[in-house]
Amino acid sequence: MIETIKTARRSSKIVARSNEMTIRPNGVVILSEVKNPRISLLLLLILSLFGANVPARAQQPTGQAIYSLTQQFLLAAPKRFNASPGHLAAENFIKSHFRPEAAKGNLETDQFIANTPLGQQTMRNYIVRFPGKKDGVIVLATHYETNYPLKDIAFVGANDGACTTALLIELGQYFRTHPPQGYSIWLVFDDGEEAVQSWTESDSLYGTRHLAAKWYADGTARRIKALMIADMIGDKDLNLLEETQSTPWLRGVLRQAAINTHHTANVFKTQGAEEDDHLPFLQRGIPSIDVIDVDYGPHTFSTPDGYHHTAQDTLDKLSPHSLQISLDLFMESIRLINQR
Repeated sequence: MIETIKTARRSSKIVARSNEMTIRPNGVVILSEVKNPRISLLLLLILSLFGANVPARAQQPTGQAIYSLTQQFLLAAPKRFNASPGHLAAENFIKSHFRPEAAKGNLETDQFIANTPLGQQTMRNYIVRFPGKKDGVIVLATHYETNYPLKDIAFVGANDGACTTALLIELGQYFRTHPPQGYSIWLVFDDGEEAVQSWTESDSLYGTRHLAAKWYADGTARRIKALMIADMIGDKDLNLLEETQSTPWLRGVLRQAAINTHHTANVFKTQGAEEDDHLPFLQRGIPSIDVIDVDYGPHTFSTPDGYHHTAQDTLDKLSPHSLQISLDLFMESIRLINQR
């Protein structure tokens, strides 16, 4: 049974064993119980020739790596509201992971002035491009800043902005060494998703409203085959919403991705409409989907929205397992979109 809601808002390890050797995840070989020294020499020779392929699996993105990167991001920039030192630290953290792309001209800083209830504010989106072999683009996006009205409490947004930033960084490191064979992949770290004063159509989604308008004006929108928003996807009790405003065929892609990756228990058990960063792109005709879990933490009288927008949105509420599920779904969705 599907519940309808409305809201405003493995690490894989390679261990090969025999009676004579163990290959650890880092590629280190341990020989044990070898009775024939000539076998030992033969094994070492084989591994010296082919063993370099074993550690290559470490380049695969993992939920554990995303979790660790989330922790690093929170240490570097716990409070990331606009114009704060933490916001600048967050920007520097993101840029530091894409120096090779910057050197190739594939890291764009999209700076703009936003008119907010508190006056004009400078904001910056970051766009990282990984060229593919097919004509077209798949965009993966997340906001990276924290809520401005909550700047005076210990709100760090571990699930709300931090883990999705880590997800995209980890995907970027993967596409650097595994260039897209289909459509190009663009990663967007957008600014100003959160309200500056109180959530309204004009006081929210600053970065994506600006970027959608810019891409529509310069013709980029016509090149985009699909856009996927990642938001709040690390909850230990992961239940990704079937966001009903999202493009229907992309909802079908995510549903099929869940089947293919055996994650159906974590997907589309609830339905609802969500005001999020996908809306400006939908309004410009870009196929878009909001991948989000809005049911985050216990709903009590004092915290009706659970951990969302509270000081309890911390790293301990997330899990590498949930991040692995989300990672699997994004990777498989990219594969399925390329097959269309």
